[in-house]
Amino acid sequence: MFQIKAKDGKGRVGVLKTKHGDVKTPALMPVIHPRKQALDVAKYGAEIVITNAYLIYKDNKLKQKAIDEGLHKLINFNGPIMTDSGSFQLSVYGDVEITNKEVIEFQELIKTDIGTSLDIPTAPFVEREKAEKDLEITLQRAREAVNYKKEQNMEMLLNSVVQGSTFLDLRRECAKELSSLDADLYPIGAVVPLMESYHYKDLVDVVMNTMKELSDTRPRHLMGAGHPMIFALCVAMGCDLFDSAAYILYAEDDRLLSTRGTFKLENLQEMPCSCEICTKYTPDDLRAMPKEKRRDLIAQHNLHVSFAELRLIRQAIYDGNLMELVEERCRAHPALLEAQRQLANYTMDLEKYEPRSKKSAFFYTGAESLSRCEIQRHMQKLREMPKKTNLIILPPTRKPYSKFTSGKLGEFYTYGSNNEINIEDSDFMVLDIPFGLIPLEIDEVYPLSQNDAPKTYDVDSIEFLEDYLYEFSEYYDEILIHSRIVKKLELENCNKYDFEIRYKKDDVKKIKAIADYQFGNGAGEALFTGNINIEKSKKTGKIRHVYDGKTLIVNMRASDSYLILSKEGAKRLHKAFNYPKNRVVVNEDSEPFALDGKSVFCKFVVECDENIRSNDEVLIVNKQDKLLAYGKSLLGACEIKQFNTGQAIKTRKGMKK
Repeated sequence: MFQIKAKDGKGRVGVLKTKHGDVKTPALMPVIHPRKQALDVAKYGAEIVITNAYLIYKDNKLKQKAIDEGLHKLINFNGPIMTDSGSFQLSVYGDVEITNKEVIEFQELIKTDIGTSLDIPTAPFVEREKAEKDLEITLQRAREAVNYKKEQNMEMLLNSVVQGSTFLDLRRECAKELSSLDADLYPIGAVVPLMESYHYKDLVDVVMNTMKELSDTRPRHLMGAGHPMIFALCVAMGCDLFDSAAYILYAEDDRLLSTRGTFKLENLQEMPCSCEICTKYTPDDLRAMPKEKRRDLIAQHNLHVSFAELRLIRQAIYDGNLMELVEERCRAHPALLEAQRQLANYTMDLEKYEPRSKKSAFFYTGAESLSRCEIQRHMQKLREMPKKTNLIILPPTRKPYSKFTSGKLGEFYTYGSNNEINIEDSDFMVLDIPFGLIPLEIDEVYPLSQNDAPKTYDVDSIEFLEDYLYEFSEYYDEILIHSRIVKKLELENCNKYDFEIRYKKDDVKKIKAIADYQFGNGAGEALFTGNINIEKSKKTGKIRHVYDGKTLIVNMRASDSYLILSKEGAKRLHKAFNYPKNRVVVNEDSEPFALDGKSVFCKFVVECDENIRSNDEVLIVNKQDKLLAYGKSLLGACEIKQFNTGQAIKTRKGMKK
């Protein structure tokens, strides 16, 4: 029913399969009023629409036509249709003349593709007692709808709506309960008032707390979200579907949507984009038109802008730079910028979905970039890595830093005594934005070299580096800082160091450090013992293969310098760490296939290391921790545990003799 084709963090490109065709997500569902249809939205890119089943039910003429001819003919749309159950009318008028079971039965009768149970939308910031009472009814009706669908063997897909107002624990409780049901999609309801009042910060809290408990195996629909300026942020939080009548409602008020906000026609001297409408007409042309014609043209513009933004978002997911688009879009309005900063509080929730390596570089676009998953992950890895007695901090050079760092390094200052230190017992690190401290041995590992930032530091960057220095000063006896850094950061209480500092490259230390960074402390010593022979590329000089004598241990990937295990490397890594570290555990049915080198599917996985991320090198074992195979994980641990279909591990080789 729902397949994920590409991912970037929690954002994903997927395919939602329905009776009336497939829908590429993230997708916008324009709202079609069954009595006031103004545009053929399919002409402008709509693959799926949403309409209101309750309004059809209440109108005897529409109701009979929908029963006789079907919903698709009624609203003249051949693609997939989602229907709302009347919960919007319930929120506005306080009551509806239909039961939950009746509205489910009616939606099936008129052949909707995706129906919705009659939830209770609870407005933001209400009394907790009301939110709890409404939530109890919503959950009861969701259970009733799922059971009724099964009993009647209904074909339509079913929405179960997450409610709970702005009480985050209630949102989590509702999401957890609904995820245990066999619904097909999970809308997040009653958030329109937050968006209308620009409470985007609260929207982030509501969505992210809901996502904590929602299944990743189903599409998530943010109800009532239709402004293109918020699409990127919401997709980054894991939303797959949006719906809104904004395209036509704004047009009726002579307002044009854009990713930078909303333009009133009366204030426009130039048209705001390059869509068909904006290139054909001027603001004066539109102002001179009859109201209805002008409305339809502005609505077309609004649809063009909305669908173009979703195409851009999907491409950003394919390219792996969705968060950079989010950072760009959230500068369109202070409330959106505040929302993005609030999202930083959920960085570690997002990190679970973030691959360690991408084909795109990391771009620093401002202070908000410092909260991204890649940086927080690197900082945590650095804290965990083994450390020597002293730390020598170097200024940035060209990347990779290690390639352009050797020999005598210049003038240094010390925080401690002015005694000569043991260079052999010192870690050499570069201090730079955006990743702070970068050990020279691992500087070629993605994204420590594959990034770009302005050479002129902003205030937030300087504070970030100062905090980084302060924290890591606690881990070492002596810290030496290059004079250029002392000057740039205007560091005080530093004493000039009187002894010469030289750096000597060591390839064995390098591969051991990369192994520790990639697999965990101790991996370097375990992998690279014996008669170590390092083979480099004649063209680039980069490490390509590492042997023990003539036995291959690992290959090094040229694009990101991560290590790719051989059969011998897998054996050594398996021996080095206890169960379940770096492991994916399969059931008995999958054992012979894994031994033969066949790929591992999610439904056969019974356990896995929670620290596994997509694209990681992993060991495939059985419940007794027998090494069966090794390969590359296609999903993160949290996704592997949830999915029952699709590939989990692309096996490189089985251990069958």
